[in-house]
Order: sequence, then C-alpha cells, then structure tokens
Amino acid sequence: MPASTRPRTPRRLPIALATLATLASAALATTPATAATADPPATGHLTGTLSDGATWIADVPAQWNGTLLLFSHGFGPTVAKDAPSDAVRTELLAEGYALAGSSYDPHGSMWALSSAERDQFGTLDAVTAKIGAPRRTLAVGQSMGGLVNAQIARDGDGRVDGALGLCGLVAGGTDLDNYQLDAEYTIARLLLPGQDVGLVRFGSADAAAATAKKLTDAVTAAQTTPQGRARIALAAAFLNLPAWAPGQDRPAPTDWSGQEEQQYAWFAQGILSFVEGGRYAVEQSAGGNNSWNRGVDYARLLAGSVHAPQVRALYRTAGLDLRADLTSLTRGASITADPAAVDAAQRTSSAGQGLGVPLLDVHTIADNLVPVEQERRFGDRVRTSGDGALLRQAYVERQGHCTFTTAETVAALHALELRVSSGHWDDVATPAALQRSATALGLDGAAYVPYRPARLTVGRDRPAHRPAHH
Repeated sequence: MPASTRPRTPRRLPIALATLATLASAALATTPATAATADPPATGHLTGTLSDGATWIADVPAQWNGTLLLFSHGFGPTVAKDAPSDAVRTELLAEGYALAGSSYDPHGSMWALSSAERDQFGTLDAVTAKIGAPRRTLAVGQSMGGLVNAQIARDGDGRVDGALGLCGLVAGGTDLDNYQLDAEYTIARLLLPGQDVGLVRFGSADAAAATAKKLTDAVTAAQTTPQGRARIALAAAFLNLPAWAPGQDRPAPTDWSGQEEQQYAWFAQGILSFVEGGRYAVEQSAGGNNSWNRGVDYARLLAGSVHAPQVRALYRTAGLDLRADLTSLTRGASITADPAAVDAAQRTSSAGQGLGVPLLDVHTIADNLVPVEQERRFGDRVRTSGDGALLRQAYVERQGHCTFTTAETVAALHALELRVSSGHWDDVATPAALQRSATALGLDGAAYVPYRPARLTVGRDRPAHRPAHH
C-alpha cells in the first residue's frame, strides 16, 4: 500500500480548531448509525470505472472521520485524482478524511465539462457503495475543476453539504475564451500587421501550437523596443494578466515599466501555448468557436481595466498614439462565434446561476492562468441570483496559479466545515481567521490577506446577447 494511503492515526487538531472539533463531535453524536451491511466498509486505495469509461479513485483511512471529500481536478489529461497535491492528500488522510475523484470522460476533449459534473456524482455513488454513507460530503475543486466544483455547489444540494473552490475558473469557458481572444487579436493585429494569423476554429492541436509560437515570437521581438513594450502591456491588460511574476519582488503601484517586465515574463514562460491549447480543447468540447470580438469597442474595454493607467503611461513614453491603436482594433474586429458552440458552452461550462450549498472560493491575487478577477465576475453573478449569503471568497498574496500552501488549503477546508456545522459563516472565513487557522497547523506557512479583485476585463454581455453567426 502506498505511504500516502497507509492507515494512520488521525492527527490531533490545533487548539485554534477546537471549535470545529466540538461541533463535529456534536454532529457525530446526533447522526444515526448506518444500517449493518454484509461486508465491512472498504478502506485503503480503491478504484473503479463508470459507465462512460471515466475512472475513479478513492483513498480511505482506517480511522475515517466520516467526511468524504469529492475532488474535481483541473485542465489536463483525463486521469483520476482525489486531492490537489500529494502533500495535501497526506495531511488530509492523517486527519481522517476520505478522498475521492474521477477522471471525467476520457474519450473526448481535456475540457471535459460535458461529463465532469455527472462523473463526479457517479463517483460519489460508486464510492459510497463501497465505504458506506458519509456523515458529511464536501466538494473540492481546483482550476478548471473549480468550475466543476461551482456547478456541484449549484446543483448538489442533498448530495454534498458544502464546497471549497481553489483557483477556480469560475467565470466560465466563454468569458475565458473572449478575453483571451482580445489579447491574441491585439498581438496579431498590432505586432504582426498584415499577417494572416488563425486565432479561432483550430483544426488540430498542431494548428493551435503554431499560432501560439507565432504570437509568442512576436511578443519576444516586441519586448526590445518601447513601442513594442507598450503594445505588450495593452495585450496583457486584455488578458487580465497580473503584473507580478514568480521569483520577483512585486512592482510598485506606479512602476509601469517594471510591471510590464513582469507581464512579459509570463509571456516568455509560454502562457500563450497554454492559452491556445486550451482554446483548441474548448472548441473540441463545445463543437466550434464560442468566442467573438465583432462589435467590441476596444477603447471602452481598456477604460474598464485595472491596467489602463499603466498602458497609457507606456504609450506616452513610447510616443505612440493609443487612440489610433484602439480604433484600429475596433475597426478590424470581425470574429464571430458559432451560436451552437456558445449554447453548448453556456450549458456545460458556466456557473454562478445560483448556489445550493455553502461555497468558499480561495484564489491567489496574481494568477496568470485564471485571473483573480474571475472571482469578482462570479461573485456578482451569484449575488444577482440571490445566493450571495452562501458564498465567501478569500485571497492569498502570492504569484502563480494554484500556488497554495498545504496549510492554506487545509485551513480553508476547516473553515468550510465550521460553516456547514454551524449553519452560518460568522467570521470563520475572514482573512485573519484563515491566517490564524493555517498558521496553527504548523505546516508550511500562509499568506491570507484582505483583498478585493478588480472587475474582469471582458467587454461582452452574457451569451444570450451574443452576435449572430457570420
């Protein structure tokens, strides 16, 4: 049996979590015993296959605390995972949690949103058939799986008791493809004028990779001149790209050139390869192109960006006419969506239409792949639906995508459990409370901070108001 799944004595919780322990004990005392079965509940590492071919795994400690965590993994190969990292799995098993998760349907796109929620619920049924009914089930999701997790939080009342989202792509697939399109289009039109660069409707992964290389090469060349750097900053603003890169000190609020250098670092690390590969996968899943820029006013789009002052300053330094570039972008915007693909993405790849159970979302403030501004977009939608009281969002002061410490992740889970046990949030998910809880674990540090994301720079109405196919 692997070390990570070996039965272990549950770890004693820190004093800071005594309230949780008390509430949990009370819950256990009032939970009716499950009916006796012929076979004892299974423990250890379990595996299985669902009817659509999705595989699932589960890890169950010998001294299970009664809580099952249903983990939704992020974008990538459709391989079953049941925790966001090995370190988190080890800690959670030591505390007595059972873990489960599916691969999603392995026969289609890696953007497996058409099957993910169904396969997660199928995994829940398959696992509980083997280990017995949990006293509590919590959904956990990371990155693309954070979008799956938000859907489970919307639809899972009666099946899950609460949900924890980590760096979740909660604005959904169409918003993602639209703001990424704006950045790609800006690079192509301003840095590769007159060239025919395919930006949507990729026929193959190779075609997507070729576009990524062409755009990345253009950015690399542009970085050598003030004019190029100004236009890179404009594309970065449309991409909602943070101006704080790994391994570097955070630039000062008005260090415009320093901010652009760190945005360029994200480009140099290959972010456009991820963007174009992701677009190909979304198009496979949705059955076509679900993004558009026809009708977008790029001057208005930039005006709503938190990076607008930086872009204006760099254009002045470079002696470039920002208004002319924005007018050129607006006049040249002609890409339209495939209506059926937009409809498909709305059905499978959106969230925020409501919540059925409490949801705690956690995000780093400088996320290059899933910008923290997505949380603002998602939160606005949840509040519009009338379920804002069920949602809490928390932020970690760190660069990168899903770069949480084990302590930050486990503390967030404990906060969610307190909410489920007590029936109200009180102040368990405040930055100060989460920081205290994470620090008390004595693991690997924490950096929870008060933070409010800027609005997502996307410039489109909801899909119902999309332009007609052209």
